[in-house]
Amino acid sequence: MTDFDAIDALLAGARRQADLPPAEQRRTLRQTLNLSRTQVAQALDVSPSTIAGWEQGRDPSGETREKYAYFLANAQKRLHTQTETPPHPTTEPPNEHSTPAPDTTTADHDETLPTPQPCVLCGAPATHQVEGYPQHLHPADCTHPAPHPPAAPSPGQQQAPAHRRSPQNRDRTPELIARAVHQAFDTHGGDLKAATAELQRRAIPDAMALLDTCRTGARYDIVGHPPLPDILHKKSAHGADEVWEARPHWTRLEPPPGTREVTALDINGAYLSALKTHLPLGALEYSTGNVHSRRRAGIHLITPPEWDHHPYLPNPLGNREEPGPVWVTEPTLRLLQRLATEQYGHLCDPPVIHESWTSGATEQLFEKFRQILRDAREKAITEEDEVTLEYVKSMYSKFVSTMGESNYNRALYRPDWMHIIRSQAFVNLWLKAHKAHTAGLTVMRVMGTDELHIAGQWQQIFTEGRGVSQVKVKDIYAHQTGQR
Repeated sequence: MTDFDAIDALLAGARRQADLPPAEQRRTLRQTLNLSRTQVAQALDVSPSTIAGWEQGRDPSGETREKYAYFLANAQKRLHTQTETPPHPTTEPPNEHSTPAPDTTTADHDETLPTPQPCVLCGAPATHQVEGYPQHLHPADCTHPAPHPPAAPSPGQQQAPAHRRSPQNRDRTPELIARAVHQAFDTHGGDLKAATAELQRRAIPDAMALLDTCRTGARYDIVGHPPLPDILHKKSAHGADEVWEARPHWTRLEPPPGTREVTALDINGAYLSALKTHLPLGALEYSTGNVHSRRRAGIHLITPPEWDHHPYLPNPLGNREEPGPVWVTEPTLRLLQRLATEQYGHLCDPPVIHESWTSGATEQLFEKFRQILRDAREKAITEEDEVTLEYVKSMYSKFVSTMGESNYNRALYRPDWMHIIRSQAFVNLWLKAHKAHTAGLTVMRVMGTDELHIAGQWQQIFTEGRGVSQVKVKDIYAHQTGQR
C-alpha cells in the first residue's frame, strides 16, 4: 500500500463528530418530554450524574456522543411533531362584540392537555400542565399509583430503580425505617446509645433512600444539580449567599405593666411541617418587574414594606437592619403579600418586586416523604420509642440542612429549596404568633423556627402534646414590668 492509499483509507473511515445542541437546550428537550435523567441514562447506558454533567456543558465523546446526539435529534423531532398537532377546542369562539374574559390560564401558566400525560410527581395520568410540567392541580388527585406497573423481575434480571418500581412498594416504605432501627440494635447488641448514634450518622443517606422509594411512579428527577444564579452561591467557604431567610429573633420590649406568667412553647416538627411549601421544579429562570405568579416559586429581589407593629408583633422579615432591596424566598414574599390584604387588616403595604428567579412550582414535591416521616414520628411517640424518634428527627432536619452546599449530601444540591423550606418554617412560626395576638394573648418572644413565648391562656388556641400539630411547654416563668 502506498502512502496515498493509506491516506485515502484514513479519510474513508473518518467522519465528522456529531453535533450537539447547547447545554441549556439539552436539558429543556428532556424536561419538555417529561423524561428524567435516570430514564435517559438507562437508555444510553450511563449514570444519571453523567447526564447532569452533559446538561451543564460537558460533552461526551466517541460512540456515546453518537448515541446522545441521536437521542437529542429525535427528541427535537418528536417535540416539533407534538407542537404542530392542534389542541382540541374546548370553548366556542368568542362573539366579536362580547367582552373577552380575563385570560387566567395564560397568567397562571396552567394549560389543559389534549390527552392525559403522566403527572410529574406521581406518574398517574394528569389532564393539566403547569409551567410545562404535567401535574394534578389538586393534591388529593396526586396520591394514585402510576398505571401499568412493571412486572416483577425474573431470576437473574436486574431490579428496576426505586422510582420505577411497582406501586405496591409504597405500602412497605415505612419498613425502611423499622428495618434500619432493628439492624442498628443488632449491630450494637441492644445498646440504645450506640444504636441511636449510628442511626443519626446514617440519617442523610437513609433519608435520600426513603425519598427515592416513596416517590414510586414519580417522573420528575429530584436528584440533580441545575445551574443556579450567582446570588445562591456562597461568596466564601464559611460565608453566606445573598438570600435572606427572615429568621425571627424578637423580644417584646414594652409588655403591659404588671406581673405576668409567661409560657415558653416549643413548636413540634417545625422543619417537618415546612416540607409542605411551594418549591420550584425546574431550573430557575430570570425575570424582572413587579409581577408574581402563584404557579411559580423561587427567590425575589424586593423592597420590603415598612413595619409599624414591632412593639407587639415581630417584623415578618426578621431582624434585618440594612435598608433597601433584599433577596427573599417564596414563603416570605407570600406572607408579606397576605399581610397586605383586608383579611389581615392591611398590616403592611405590598412588597415591591424588582427581579425574580423562579420556575413552575408545586407544594406536593416532598408530601409523601413528609407524611411517612410524620407517621413514623407519631408511632415512635405512641410506643415511647425514643431511638426511632431521634432517628426520624435527624432524617428530616439533616435532610433540610444538607441540601445546599454541603459535603454531607452530594446527591442533592438545591440551596434554593433549602432556603425556601427554612423560610417556610419561620413563616409558620410567625403565623402562630399572629394567631395568638389576634386571640388577645400577649406575645413576648418569637425565636428561630420553634420558640414562642406567650402570656395568657394559650391553651385556647394551641393543643399541648408531642404531635406535629401540637406544642410542648419548655418553661413557665414570671415576667414583671413596672407601672408607668
